[in-house]
Amino acid sequence: MTKTVMLVHGAWLGPECWELFRGHYESQGYTCMTPAWPFEDATVSELRRQQHPELAKLTIGKIVDHHEQLIRALPQPPLLIGHSFGGLFVQMLLDRGLGAAGVAIDPAPPRGVFPTPLVLYGALPIFLAWRGWSRVLSMTLPQFAWSFMHLSSPEEQRAAYERYVIPTPGRLYYQAAFGIGNGVNWKNPNRAPLLLIAGEKDRTVARSMVETNYRKQQRSPATTEYKLFPDRTHWLIADSRWKELADYAIRWAAEHARAEAAQPAPTGAQPMGAG
Repeated sequence: MTKTVMLVHGAWLGPECWELFRGHYESQGYTCMTPAWPFEDATVSELRRQQHPELAKLTIGKIVDHHEQLIRALPQPPLLIGHSFGGLFVQMLLDRGLGAAGVAIDPAPPRGVFPTPLVLYGALPIFLAWRGWSRVLSMTLPQFAWSFMHLSSPEEQRAAYERYVIPTPGRLYYQAAFGIGNGVNWKNPNRAPLLLIAGEKDRTVARSMVETNYRKQQRSPATTEYKLFPDRTHWLIADSRWKELADYAIRWAAEHARAEAAQPAPTGAQPMGAG
């Protein structure tokens, strides 16, 4: 069984958001990879101060391609765990035949899963930003508190905001909203097992969206399961009960990992539905 885990972060956050998971998994003998997105390999303070000029042009496809290259360089397929947009990327990587098993936590929606009115309301600052599709955008503390941590204290919200939150390309939200480059083949018989996790009180990716995502992924004969964590927000990967989630995710992934010893060979073409 593979003992390598790739932790895939989402928008507004960098690899630092996985520090609790990473330490916990490494203490259990896992090798953890927490790759940054392209053009984001810098500290939180550096990214807030200045962004790479190419970051604004970053797309969903380029981020998934970046992670695919890292995975193919490994001797065995890793376990994949992603949060938010990272949960979307995990599904797309599995669709490409990569990974031994995948866990998508509060995943951003693949094409065909539509946001709820509350989720759209939370994303309004992105869509109302001038030329938001072609700029790197910043998230304010009140926006972060409302979208990620509305059940936490103001002190916890501010501490997390200062430690973890970074700018993100607005283009990704436009792609997700209009179904550009975020498709998967729901009926793919060759993808690895997939667990979808929802936080009951999430305002960024509503529970109903994850459940719709789950029902669509069930069209595949591959193992597909769903788990709801009660009273959790979008910050469930780093709230006071993160360890329960971390243990559930790694235990499920390890138990369901498929046994291939080698990576699939590159085909030179995108899989059906990759967009």
